[in-house]
Amino acid sequence: MERARINRLAVSWERWMPILSWITGWVNCSGWVALVATGGLLGSQLVLGVISLMNPEYEAQRWHQFLIYIAYNLVGFAINSLMNRILPHFNKAAFIWSLTGFTVICITVLACAAPNYNSGDFVFREFLNETGWPDGIAWLLGLLQGGLGVTGFDGVAHMIEEIPNPSVEGPKIMIACVGIGTVTGTIFLVVLLFVAGNIDDIISSSAGPLLAILKNATQNNAGAICLLIFPLVCMLFATTAIMTTSSRMCYAFARDGGLPFSRFFSKVHPKLKVPLNSLILNLVLVIVFGLIFLGSSSAFNAIVASSVVLLDLAYGIPIAINCLRGRNTLPERAFVLPNWFGWILNIISLVYVTLTTILFLFPPELPATGSNMNYCVAAFGIVFVISTITWIVDGRKNYVGPRIEVEVLSGEHGDQPPIPVVEQKA
Repeated sequence: MERARINRLAVSWERWMPILSWITGWVNCSGWVALVATGGLLGSQLVLGVISLMNPEYEAQRWHQFLIYIAYNLVGFAINSLMNRILPHFNKAAFIWSLTGFTVICITVLACAAPNYNSGDFVFREFLNETGWPDGIAWLLGLLQGGLGVTGFDGVAHMIEEIPNPSVEGPKIMIACVGIGTVTGTIFLVVLLFVAGNIDDIISSSAGPLLAILKNATQNNAGAICLLIFPLVCMLFATTAIMTTSSRMCYAFARDGGLPFSRFFSKVHPKLKVPLNSLILNLVLVIVFGLIFLGSSSAFNAIVASSVVLLDLAYGIPIAINCLRGRNTLPERAFVLPNWFGWILNIISLVYVTLTTILFLFPPELPATGSNMNYCVAAFGIVFVISTITWIVDGRKNYVGPRIEVEVLSGEHGDQPPIPVVEQKA
């Protein structure tokens, strides 16, 4: 009965559903675990920028950044493990804080920099390319930063059962996130470019581009650092939220028997009401990534960059299968786009995923050397090897696919469970 229920709700062909679900689950979990590292990485870079601004003679060491990186992730772990009940309020605070910071920073830098703005021609027409790649390729490689931001919107899907009336509200929230992020992100970047001043000074600044722009606009170290507090705290919010989603994702895949030692990682702590073992797994892996950073920043950057590629593939696989099956295999649901519009969006998504997956494996600049080479493909290869071995040893015999809660898909939602039951994408 359980197998029949899974097959009825699966997007894939019945014969191929277990292996495709396995691949998507591994790619998705690996991408989210790698993504956890980005919050601490970006936060530590901002902190080191503050130190460099206040102490021009300071020379940052890798272990300095490592300690700040670990601190970010330990705080995120503590909040997730000990403060599960306040996570909804924590996320609301993150939303308010980020919009407040966006407003305050934009108004302040525009007011302080007036009337010494860069020209509209510089902001909207000039193209600076120092990568060694042709302009078109360089522009496409710049999509990596946008791709990193897009991955966060997917977190809603993996927290879906913690949302009231999820089949209706979940898609609306995802659309709203994309809309808000696109509008505020575009405005923020345009404002920063107008007040940046000499772009060569910004690029070469040891304080980092963002803090250098804020300093140029305010002409005051204290003012620039005060404004930087907003993104600094945002990175802490982001680290916590990504760890929440990643731990839920690993918990759900382990519950379905997709990970080694699945019984251990699928347990929910009886008192904390969180998948503590899954959280510990994420924390341990993030610390391992940090240790790799101590030895090789190139290897660490490959892990971080692989998060975008892996999650892109996790999005692309179910979309491709759905299109190949005529987009008519999904069950009845409350939120449905017009069929013609769905086709357009799916095709655009597949083109984007295909293009960026290839491009994000390119070296960021030419000529390629051992230090600037993109080792993302190596990180991806490690995930492929581990998932293949576990499939051969255990998955092909015992894995039948995801366990899906019918009530969520039909829009029913009673009392919220302590842990969301997450549907794998294939």
